Amino acid sequence: MLKNFTLGEGLKTGGPIIYLLLVCSVISIAVIIERIFYYYKRSRVQRVSFMQSIREQLIRGEMQKALTLCRDTLTPFASVIAAALSASNLDEKEISSAMEREIIVEIDNLERRTSIVGTIGSTAVYIGLLGTVGGIIHTFRDISQIGSGGINVIIGGISEALVCTAAGLFVAIPAVIAYNYFVKRINGFVMDMDLCSSEIISLVKGQKKTK
Repeated sequence: MLKNFTLGEGLKTGGPIIYLLLVCSVISIAVIIERIFYYYKRSRVQRVSFMQSIREQLIRGEMQKALTLCRDTLTPFASVIAAALSASNLDEKEISSAMEREIIVEIDNLERRTSIVGTIGSTAVYIGLLGTVGGIIHTFRDISQIGSGGINVIIGGISEALVCTAAGLFVAIPAVIAYNYFVKRINGFVMDMDLCSSEIISLVKGQKKTK
């Protein structure tokens, strides 16, 4: 019965649930692509080499050049360092506060829209199961009204209803994988920002002592 089962028939069989899952899939894919490009653009500069450049600028007393370098570099830890350098004339506590605020802003930018993928990944399976349960109920209701059909009709109806579960898994699995990837990338960015913030404090303090 399902040998010639096509995508169009699957959409028709699944009803509104399949279309809902299709919308979720499109949204999930769009967010995944956007976030991957966002992270890629902000990870092209290595923290160690960048901090070496900042250190060299500060040793030479060229604070403004170091600040310009930070502002021209598209990466979260560069923004944190720029916040510290901009507040370098203040005391250590205020410099730390400026960096903490910048870290919060950067984390918010890094996490933007990732919750959408996480939500789709955690709910798509249940949405698919809802469609399957609805399909099974519909199958048994039709059988009870017709009063015939036998086991073949039951199996065929349930098999078609399971299309919703399969669709839910198809949407959920990539979303969960992508969400876990996002969490790992965000943790990496946060670690870089924390390391840079502690290092730049020492460098700024050293600059003040030499003045």
